[in-house]
Amino acid sequence: MACRGCKYSADSFCYVCGEFFAKKAKKHCLESCRRAKEAYHAYFRMPVGDQDKHWAPHVICEYCRRTLEGWFRGEKRAMRFAIPRVWREPTNHLTDCYFCMVDPSKRRKGKNAPSINYPDIPSSIAPVPHNTTDMPVPQPPLRDEHFVADALSTDSETDASVAYLQHRVGGERCPYYPNQEDMNDLVRELSLTKSNAELLISRLKQWDLLDDSVRITSQRKRHRGFSVFYMFKDDLCYCHDIEGLFQAMGISCNPSEWRLFIDSSSRSLKAVLLHNTNKCPSIPLAHSVYMKEEYQNIKILMSALKYDHYNWEVIGDFKMVAFLMGLQGGYIKFQCYLCLWDSRNTAFHYKKRNWPLRTSYEIGTYNVKQQPLVDAAKILMPPLHIKLGLIKQFVKQLDTEGDAFKHIQEQFPKLSEAKIKAGVFVGPEVKRLINSINFPEMLSEVERRAWTSFVSVVNGFLGNHKAENYRELVDELVDAYWKMGCRMSLKLHVLHAHLDEFKDNMGDYSEEQGERFHQDIRSFEERYQGQYNENMMGDYIWNLLRESELTYRRQSRKNVSL
Repeated sequence: MACRGCKYSADSFCYVCGEFFAKKAKKHCLESCRRAKEAYHAYFRMPVGDQDKHWAPHVICEYCRRTLEGWFRGEKRAMRFAIPRVWREPTNHLTDCYFCMVDPSKRRKGKNAPSINYPDIPSSIAPVPHNTTDMPVPQPPLRDEHFVADALSTDSETDASVAYLQHRVGGERCPYYPNQEDMNDLVRELSLTKSNAELLISRLKQWDLLDDSVRITSQRKRHRGFSVFYMFKDDLCYCHDIEGLFQAMGISCNPSEWRLFIDSSSRSLKAVLLHNTNKCPSIPLAHSVYMKEEYQNIKILMSALKYDHYNWEVIGDFKMVAFLMGLQGGYIKFQCYLCLWDSRNTAFHYKKRNWPLRTSYEIGTYNVKQQPLVDAAKILMPPLHIKLGLIKQFVKQLDTEGDAFKHIQEQFPKLSEAKIKAGVFVGPEVKRLINSINFPEMLSEVERRAWTSFVSVVNGFLGNHKAENYRELVDELVDAYWKMGCRMSLKLHVLHAHLDEFKDNMGDYSEEQGERFHQDIRSFEERYQGQYNENMMGDYIWNLLRESELTYRRQSRKNVSL
């Protein structure tokens, strides 16, 4: 070949038929059309080749792609030829170069317009049409054959899934009848109630689509295997046999691997065990819609769970920490449970870092009202609660008439103006605001510095990643909030004075998983209205399990952990 280039690019022609692409014609890259490549191999009995050569086309036209894929799926489609256009390296541009000899300028629109002349030359052999004797239209492969070939090519399939797929390819199509374990997992993934699950199984049973081992009434008693570990007493439903519950779930009961999350929502008071590193599901231990978030109720809850025996680490917001440490509620002088920080001495808030430590919790001194329920060393810092507190202070200092505040209102139109002025946000909303590109440009220089430092602390300290210069990031945040005019809150104080009390990886010890439990248990509270007892807790635990070993190509959005 001469050193000069061809008149038209190789990718201006279809690899299969060799026809020229019009300016607005739709074409597809062969490397990304996996199904088309498989259909090409099955139809013409030859693989797609020469895709690493510059002299071969690398695209396929819309007609060839649709025809091949439709034939591959079993539709009544067929190509116009039995042998596609075969490509070889051209020897010269004058007599043996397909891309120079084709003249698409003669292409005209209309019924009687002349067609483009596509030559048959050694470097590009023309397609051979079908005939009824030697080259008939081939039969498409069985649907199960290429389905199983795709499934077996993936590394994620388990042995049970491979056995299931191989069972379907016994020369003819053999349907798979789900057993009881398969139906239980399907009910979990669909989050069906007992009545809806019973209706689904009844319909499938009526159509003879289930294994004989499946029982329609099995869903009515699905909670009994775990409800025996709970009991309802004095307006509190709690787990009376924690080790037995862990054994029934197949999890090791090691208190050092779990942390206790206690919190209340507008509906109920809850105590949940969260796994450190969050590899296991949240396990509810106590639930009550009648008890408020008060010291005496927390004391009853801790006694029912036998906390003195397990001594888990405890996490919750600072209001819950005050109850656990017996501190007086509300705006008090000594709010911190670790030191004697004077919340009313504003002149020393940003200047003084080292405050006297609490050496004792004597009732009547330094706002200690009750006997502490937990050792102070067992309390974990709540990173999500701190992050929401920091964004609350930042938004409250913004000018309500400024562009930044109006941008927040546009970002969250469903939030009321009162909530935005108070800085009341949730985790996903904070993340969305952090990802906003235009928001920092609407801030003043002082506000932009505070916002940048807040984002740095969230990404470099309060999450899974802990930056090497995390101390400098926190100091920059405190100083920026001071210059912005933010008042020193308890969240800022623990960052300023007790940085050593935080864990190395705050993502593994966050309370965010417990906050998600509020959303998960809400659907069960709606199902069991007026019957918030051990049956509801047992039903929730049943939905955390997994019985079948089969894996599927399309996974459920709901995470079934065990």
